Amino acid sequence: MSINIQQKSDISYLFSGMGAGNSNVSMGNFLSDYASIKNGSYGKLMKAYYSESANGALKSIVKNSDKNKNNLKGVNSEENQTYATVEKDADTLKNAADGLLGKSLFAMKNVTVKDENGEETTSMDYDREAIYQAVKGFVNSYNALMTSADDTGDTTVQRRVENLANKTFTMNKSLKAVGITFQEDGKLSLDQSTFMKADMSRVKSLFNDNGSYGYQVSAQASLISYAADSAMTKGSAYGMGGSQGVNFNTGNLFNGYF
Repeated sequence: MSINIQQKSDISYLFSGMGAGNSNVSMGNFLSDYASIKNGSYGKLMKAYYSESANGALKSIVKNSDKNKNNLKGVNSEENQTYATVEKDADTLKNAADGLLGKSLFAMKNVTVKDENGEETTSMDYDREAIYQAVKGFVNSYNALMTSADDTGDTTVQRRVENLANKTFTMNKSLKAVGITFQEDGKLSLDQSTFMKADMSRVKSLFNDNGSYGYQVSAQASLISYAADSAMTKGSAYGMGGSQGVNFNTGNLFNGYF
């Protein structure tokens, strides 16, 4: 295979393929700024700004433009931190769900328990305490993701979180039978007493089988993590809540001033 590289005399071709989708606005502003630098108006503005006789209105324009850009950077930084938290929580939930998919967790073994009189009995059973701790970790991770995702405005993240919540809601009856309740706020609660007395084969079918609820949660958590990571790469064209933010066309500003 050969690659045909055509010689270009104008570097503007570097930006020719970058105008798709939401990048149109930001790329338009960037190219406008580039044109200002190329034709010298940007340099004139800077010289005028740093001269002792600089016009007060000119200084105000430059300062306000810089202030707005810094404010937008701050907003984006805060929003990116939110998506970073969602990504981390989604990864944690996936790990918790994957832990419940492990075959060893639900393997029958010799388990020793004490009754109310302190007498010990050993029999073949599930390690209920180990399973409970794993499910407790799952529930805590699920709730953490629901909390952090509530602060996002990205439509893809929200849609995938809603898909997860809807799937959980459809499993409400089966979950409740083992002590896990779907609450009105979309989070889960776990009753230890009910869980420890539950049929562990039902817990196994919920979390340990291929295609089970736990399996689907793991898959959905991966999608949420990916969506959150993608949301962080959208750049400064977006402000808080996922809405399109302020766009700075400093190129036109510079050109218009001189």
